[in-house]
Amino acid sequence: MSDRTRRIAESARRIRKNALDMGELQGQGYIAQALGVADVLAVMYTDQLRIRPQDPEWEERDRFLLSIGHYAIALYAALAEAGVLDVDELQTYATDDSRLPMSGMASYTPGMEISGGSLGHGLGVAVGMSIGLRHKGNPARVYNLLSDGELDEGSTWEAALAASHYGLDNLIALVDVNALQADGPTVDVLRTEPIQAKWEAFGWNAVRVNGNDIEALVTALDGLREHRGSPSVLICDTQVGRGVPFLEAREKAHFMRVEPHEWQLARDHLQEAGA
Repeated sequence: MSDRTRRIAESARRIRKNALDMGELQGQGYIAQALGVADVLAVMYTDQLRIRPQDPEWEERDRFLLSIGHYAIALYAALAEAGVLDVDELQTYATDDSRLPMSGMASYTPGMEISGGSLGHGLGVAVGMSIGLRHKGNPARVYNLLSDGELDEGSTWEAALAASHYGLDNLIALVDVNALQADGPTVDVLRTEPIQAKWEAFGWNAVRVNGNDIEALVTALDGLREHRGSPSVLICDTQVGRGVPFLEAREKAHFMRVEPHEWQLARDHLQEAGA
């Protein structure tokens, strides 16, 4: 394992632990998604994004848009890892007057670029940002993390068409494919495969990787940054509850209740697995 990969892996472990610590405050939440997407966020915030932690509004920063507002618990952990938030503030998660609500709110949280609520809005906002940055001659990139569930939304595909039409090569979408939605397995709710072929048909440069393989993520994102002429999408297949076997196997995993004694068991699994 290279030093680069080791550094990112250590970051991912801390993101998972901090997400579990935040989840324990409420006794429930979107824990499975946070554990699954931790590697993606660690790569982004440890290795890929151009940001200034002490100046979240820096004009030339890369924009990271969280379409899936309920993944905020994972993004808060990543923002703390990057130094945008103080780690101690994570202990206020979802409490009264906290800057860290359960669903992401741009007006509350430093580093949170958009408010996430109804799914399917993020990519449209990302397209507008990308066009605006290009007109201003700003070299920043726009990254939009969306879920496979958001591929059910027509607005996502309208935005995808627009991004291709305008040749927005400063835009990279990341799709978390964990195959699970609120109403059940994605394949039962609305079949979205073949995902890569669909993005390519819409004019995007599309790459698919194991979203829990840090080296594969880094290699893919390094390549996508060099791509010119069209927007790019990185399709990331992730495992819900990654690193905690009894959460990986839990059937009702979209918004899960975790019993009081299970939180420490989950942390123990992460430590034993080095996940």
